[in-house]
Amino acid sequence: MEPERVEEIFHRFEEHNPHPTTELHYTNPYTLLVAVVLSAQSTDKGVNKATEKLFRVADTPEKMVALGIDGIKRYINTIGLYNSKAKHVYELSKILIDRYGGKVPADREALMALPGVGRKTANVVLNVAFHQPTIPVDTHVFRVARRLGLAHGNTPLKVEQELEHVIPDRYRDRAHHWLILHGRYVCKARKPACDRCFLIDLCDYAIRSGLVAQPSSSDTC
Repeated sequence: MEPERVEEIFHRFEEHNPHPTTELHYTNPYTLLVAVVLSAQSTDKGVNKATEKLFRVADTPEKMVALGIDGIKRYINTIGLYNSKAKHVYELSKILIDRYGGKVPADREALMALPGVGRKTANVVLNVAFHQPTIPVDTHVFRVARRLGLAHGNTPLKVEQELEHVIPDRYRDRAHHWLILHGRYVCKARKPACDRCFLIDLCDYAIRSGLVAQPSSSDTC
């Protein structure tokens, strides 16, 4: 995609929402890490409902370990895969205590070595908690980036690498939030709301679908 088109896409995102952020509730890097681990194959709304009570009693690794796996389960049993997630949260909390003095490391490899933490989760923590310009790729980012034409990769890692290459530096720390929110509320998987999309004239999917005219080579953003 042409750099001018990419710039216009993210300029419009910024105009519509200058300060996007995660919809997961958290109070510190540790509770953010736990919330993101719990959010796998679950909605942010469902996770927030469970962690509202959990984080009142366990907002540090030490307090979480004191609850034990069964204690954690009691708070998160409304979330899918809660048995394995409770075990992951307990085990990663012990590792944080034993290896990092109870602190969340600001390093991708260290985060990915924790139970239940993959590249996407690590990137979210680095971006949100430590303000690093990472680009976590979930299903929304994957879909929206490919529909817009910002990326064409067939795996989350390839899409992440393509986005890192094309997104201007000044937008990169907020880019995945914009793409997630757009995918969640406008560019939905089954029925994208193209009729109320402020990017429709810049979108490859809309152009291919005949929703807007194919731009000529002389068109500018």
